[in-house]
Amino acid sequence: MSVSNRFRDISREVADFLEKVDTQGEITRHGGKAIKKACAELEEWAELVGEIPRMNLEFKLTPILLKAHNNLDRARLIFEEEGLDEQAAASWELQQKIYRLLNDL
Repeated sequence: MSVSNRFRDISREVADFLEKVDTQGEITRHGGKAIKKACAELEEWAELVGEIPRMNLEFKLTPILLKAHNNLDRARLIFEEEGLDEQAAASWELQQKIYRLLNDL
């Protein structure tokens, strides 16, 4: 799968996670903010990623992916503190997907 498609998939999964957590009413104020930031950062580039030349992908996407990863990590820590283990595990899984994409860049 191409980097662009993987990036879009991750963006979609983060948005789905935000929606799921938000509709369950289990989102905390600070955890929700962190996920929303990650989602906004990824969504901003989801359409543009296909237009980035292959040789510039690492340069353009690395800062975006790192910010999203850090925001998801912040959300995961908040969820762990509040005993929301399922949401913490889902945050961790998304972080791992971002990490694998970063390694492939």
